[in-house]
Amino acid sequence: MPLRARQRCHTALTGLAVLALSLCLAGPAAADAPAAKARAAESWTEVGSDRADPLTESQGLASVEVPAGSPNRYTGIGTIPLGLSTRGWNHVGDPDASYDGHYVEPYQRDDGNTKMFRVQAPDGSWSEYVHTLSAGEALNNSWSAISPDGQWMLAGEWGTMNRLLVFPTPGVNPATSPSADLPQAATVRLDHAVRDVQGCDFLDATTLLCSSDDPEGTLFGITKPLLRIDLSAAPNGTADVTGHVTALRQLPLRSACSGSFEAEGIDYDRRTGTLRVIVVSPGFCVLTDSKTYRFTRG
Repeated sequence: MPLRARQRCHTALTGLAVLALSLCLAGPAAADAPAAKARAAESWTEVGSDRADPLTESQGLASVEVPAGSPNRYTGIGTIPLGLSTRGWNHVGDPDASYDGHYVEPYQRDDGNTKMFRVQAPDGSWSEYVHTLSAGEALNNSWSAISPDGQWMLAGEWGTMNRLLVFPTPGVNPATSPSADLPQAATVRLDHAVRDVQGCDFLDATTLLCSSDDPEGTLFGITKPLLRIDLSAAPNGTADVTGHVTALRQLPLRSACSGSFEAEGIDYDRRTGTLRVIVVSPGFCVLTDSKTYRFTRG
């Protein structure tokens, strides 16, 4: 969740008295009705949900394969280390993990010209990789998605975009170092605009699943869509690739409160075939019925 959305979440989490004045408990809020059917190339069926803690599970999530038996990881306002926030890194986005166990969290700050990726190696050690913004690059650092081969990482910006950014995976790709600037290596050029993407994860080497917090619904006929992006080739950092965007379905929007939901991070666990997406509830219900929804294909 980037700057504008993060400010809404900070207000929800730290200004509970204000929220209490604005919450609406007149009955369960109805989900936004789709204006048109999603251009579904496949179906993802909801199979369950778990409560998402608003402090520690409200931004993103990742399944970690190495070491074996590792628990799922989550990010939220409450997971930002004090040492980072005091240096200005006051927002963490949707993380990801490589299949060999490198865990990557994307960070942003309110000003400046850099974004940061914090990496935990399989041995538990942490390191920081800072990227200086390219010309025209937005400051927000909403998510990270590591390619199945581990060598390349995609990241995204907030707002209405026609691209995704490609970086060498920090801590995995031998071309990276904590002591050197992390360069943008290439771009994924999308054939359809996307809005407010909060997370993406690789389904396979050339397919991404992404959660969009789009509140308008004008791009695909539905708000808060689950998106599929089919790449023309696996990212390799040497050339741009194109991405074909399809809206698969609207994410669940259910709460005891009415108001604006917020779609957050996404994770696909290849071991179980389970897709998980965080949806934060409106108003006071951010505390009570925000959910991590689980889906399976078919």
